[in-house]
Amino acid sequence: MRKACTGIIAGVAGALLLSAMATAQTAQTNTAQTNNAPRSPWKYYPEDARANTGDGGPAPKRDLSGTWAGESSGAGVRNIVRPETPPPLTPLGKQLFDRNKAESSGVLIAQSNDPHVRYCDPFGFPRNMTDQIRSMTITALPERTFVLLKFMNVWREIWTDGRALPTNVGARGRDAHDPTYNGYSIGRWEDDFTFVVETTGMAPETWATEGGYPHSIDARVTERFHRESKNDLTMTITMDDPKLYTRPVKLGTVYFRWIPSQTFFDFSCVPSSVQMYLKEMADPASGGK
Repeated sequence: MRKACTGIIAGVAGALLLSAMATAQTAQTNTAQTNNAPRSPWKYYPEDARANTGDGGPAPKRDLSGTWAGESSGAGVRNIVRPETPPPLTPLGKQLFDRNKAESSGVLIAQSNDPHVRYCDPFGFPRNMTDQIRSMTITALPERTFVLLKFMNVWREIWTDGRALPTNVGARGRDAHDPTYNGYSIGRWEDDFTFVVETTGMAPETWATEGGYPHSIDARVTERFHRESKNDLTMTITMDDPKLYTRPVKLGTVYFRWIPSQTFFDFSCVPSSVQMYLKEMADPASGGK
């Protein structure tokens, strides 16, 4: 009887082993089939960017073109360096900053007066270069460069024809310039791998950062795009606004990785969906506060 039981146990163990081996082999087969499955040229695959771990070799000279994954892409890109805190505010700057109730500072969404959180208003520049950085595409023409941000499908125009920034934004008169969400930008190559962009004339009702840092029409923002290798791009951003800050304020450093497939997933804030969310969830959750 004991020998019979031993035989039965051995048989069961063998069956389980064979079953486990078959399962493992099936899983490997399925994985191989998945990896070798036809891919849509329209679809973004985050794992492609994650697999792009090397530097790709030397950076091409004076070339930022292509599609780049950012922190919020799902591709494992290095986290951005946030704006310096506390900001070096003037009395007027502090007055304006204290009015802004940012969700990132701990207030409930229902209590926030962030124009984007409440109404899906555009971030505006420079916030759109440090908040919700999913990806961007850069392309250059002979006299200007375009930066296309996938979040909210926004594009920026940077002139490289030698013109100066306007000095009369918000002034009165026929030749005055109106402030805009992205301001007015000019760019130049500082060296073969560093592209410097200066921008002014941003709409003052927008926030400079997710945390509610204010800015005036006269603020001047400087971006430094440095391509370290084929696959690595770093952007540092500072803002000089003497009306609101006692010195130039550091708005952060953003890291990007070049995407081999050059495709990405679009993402937009839909006003009607946000209003429904606020009405049915966020506002009731605040308890009427």
